Amino acid sequence: MIEILKAIFLGIVEGITEWLPVSSTGHMILVDEFLQLKASESFKELFFVVIQFGAILAVLTIYFKRFIPFKQNSKGQTVTDPKVFRLWLKIIIACIPAAVIGILFDDVFTALFYNFQTVGLALIIFGVAFIMVENQNEGKRTRVQTVNDISYKDAFIIGLFQLIAAVFPGTSRSGATILGSIAIGISRAAAAEFTFFLAVPVMFGASLLKFFKLGFAYSAFEWLILAIGTVTAYIVSIFAIKFLMGYVKKHDFKVFGWYRIVLGGIVMAYWVFTVLFS
Repeated sequence: MIEILKAIFLGIVEGITEWLPVSSTGHMILVDEFLQLKASESFKELFFVVIQFGAILAVLTIYFKRFIPFKQNSKGQTVTDPKVFRLWLKIIIACIPAAVIGILFDDVFTALFYNFQTVGLALIIFGVAFIMVENQNEGKRTRVQTVNDISYKDAFIIGLFQLIAAVFPGTSRSGATILGSIAIGISRAAAAEFTFFLAVPVMFGASLLKFFKLGFAYSAFEWLILAIGTVTAYIVSIFAIKFLMGYVKKHDFKVFGWYRIVLGGIVMAYWVFTVLFS
């Protein structure tokens, strides 16, 4: 029962932090340090990635119609919407950098950077970056207002920012892509939406990659834990996505920048404490 409660709590953390620009991976690493899910290291590595599948389902639930290129016209005929095809092409372009580097060097990055120091520094650095970019763009009219107005060049640049998050845990995939989008003149609402759309192939691919690398040989209880965490992440993600889209219509992202800085400071302080007193 305790392990089930841990899975639920981790699902809640994932569902909230996956979409807010505060780093879900960083939070999951930190929470696990204290909760200590009782499972093999390979299963925990799988768990922390695959419960993101629940977050993917939340995006598909909310934006289902936006992903389907086939629609019916007033005559009842099925027609294709070229805007949806263009959107999918932009998503694919944005995913290329992280997909290529992730497939080639995933194990290397995990071994080198999945630690307190990297998470703490990434939280602080990108927290400062959020505040600086928001200050710089304050009062300026954005160049791109909607997702459909994002160009293929914009999509590739956003993909490069997503690559940073793929390498350094604590950066936040949503945080990096939103920050990159705002920096190149895309509105907050369009940046957030495009980040949600990017998550679908990225998280689905990451989940499949972990399954192929780590296998399927787990106990029935471990599969139950994984299912509970995934369902919890799905339910919480629905609310988190709706909250963020409502929030960005009236506010900037500075509060998330300050949150990252404070949390990063706590992480670094905890790391120093463990080094000194271990």
